[in-house]
Amino acid sequence: MALAGFVCSTRHRDSRRSHKAPMSPARHYASTHPIPDRAMTQNDTLFGKILRREIPATIVYEDDEVLGFKDIAPQAPVHVLFIPKHVLIPTMDDLLPEQAALVGKLVLAAAEYARREGFAQEGYRVVINCREHAGQTVFHLHLHLLAGAPLGHFGVPGR
Repeated sequence: MALAGFVCSTRHRDSRRSHKAPMSPARHYASTHPIPDRAMTQNDTLFGKILRREIPATIVYEDDEVLGFKDIAPQAPVHVLFIPKHVLIPTMDDLLPEQAALVGKLVLAAAEYARREGFAQEGYRVVINCREHAGQTVFHLHLHLLAGAPLGHFGVPGR
């Protein structure tokens, strides 16, 4: 299934590559240094340490590609973070087109967890923060699932 805005033809994609602006250092690093094994030995973020089980976390979801665990500073009665297990992508802005499916897997994992825990029908929110002004504090791509109470309005600075 093709996604709108994504080029499926390798020949066409390669011909456009020469017209692209240079990659940011973080994006270049993410594209050239995927961490292929589950241990993510080069990932020194808090989430890398959780993946390697070096620090404790309350893990509530795990499959081959995604790990879900409770946030240590919850912003709602249910606050779970979902992270990719095999690749270090610092921010959403560092995602490459070929990694689009990974974001879908994070969303599907959150939806599965919501259904399994019984709050999907009442509603929940998923958020991905990108960089400091958006509230990102750990630079390993992650999705927040918030639920368990009415969440009110969203996205108004200072409220």
